[in-house]
Amino acid sequence: MAGVAIVGGTGASPGLSVRPVGGLPLFGPGDDLAGAITQALAAAGDRLEPGDVVVVAQKVVSKVEDRTVPLAGVRPGEQAREVAAKTEKDPAVIELVVREAQAIMRAVPGVVIVRHRTGHVLANAGIDASNVSGGEGESVLLWPDDPDASARGLRAALEAAHGVRLAVIISDSLGRAWRMGTTGSAIGVSGMKPLRDRRGERDLFGRELQATIIGVADEIAGAASLVIGEAAEGTPVAVVRGAVYDPDDEAGVAELLRPLDKDLFR
Repeated sequence: MAGVAIVGGTGASPGLSVRPVGGLPLFGPGDDLAGAITQALAAAGDRLEPGDVVVVAQKVVSKVEDRTVPLAGVRPGEQAREVAAKTEKDPAVIELVVREAQAIMRAVPGVVIVRHRTGHVLANAGIDASNVSGGEGESVLLWPDDPDASARGLRAALEAAHGVRLAVIISDSLGRAWRMGTTGSAIGVSGMKPLRDRRGERDLFGRELQATIIGVADEIAGAASLVIGEAAEGTPVAVVRGAVYDPDDEAGVAELLRPLDKDLFR
C-alpha cells in the first residue's frame, strides 16, 4: 500500500490508499477477528503500519459478538404490531427494531426510520438479514451492543499483534437525509477523533476558517466502503493508509451525532 500516514497537524494527505484484506473466513460467534486479520495480512506479505485505519464492516463484528437473532423466537408486542401494519413489514423484525430504538421517527409503507439506542438515526435500527446464516429458519443481525467498545477491543488486539499505533472504525452503510443511496458511515470508533476541527486554519487567500469541521471518520468509512462488499464479495475489512486525523484514545463516535437540541428538522 502506497502512502505514509500523517496524523494530527494540518493540511491534506499527500496520498491515500484503501486496500481490502482478502482471504478472511466466514465469521461466527467467538471467532478471533483480530487474529484472522493479522493472519490474512501475513499471508499476503503485509502488515499494519503506524497511523493505519482498519475499517471493519459491522456485520462481521456482530457475527463474532453473537448478535444473530432467530425470528422464530421473537414475540411482537402491541407497538411492534402497529408499526408493522403501517410499514407492511414482518412484525417480528419490527419488534426487534422497537427494542433497539430510542424512538420511532417515521413509519410509512416500506420504511421505518428510528433513532437507535446509540443515537444514530437510520432505517430499520440497522437490523439486516443479508449475508446472515442462522441455521433453520430466518435470522437477522443486530448492531453490536456497544460499537465503540467493539472498536476499542479490536484496536487493542491489533496494536498488540503489530506493535504500532492504529485507529479502528466499525462501519455500516447508512442512508442520508435528502440524498438517495447509502454510503459507508462510522458507527464505532477507537484511536481517533471522529471529527477534524479545522477552524482557525487559513484558506488559500489567508482567510481564517470559521465553521469547517470535517466528519473524518465518516469520510474514511466511505472510502473503505468502495472495497468492502455489500453483497457476495466477502470482503469485510479494509486498511486505509495516508488519512489525516487527530489521534485520540478516549473519543467515540458520539462526537459525530448532532445533539437533539440542534436538530433543525424536528
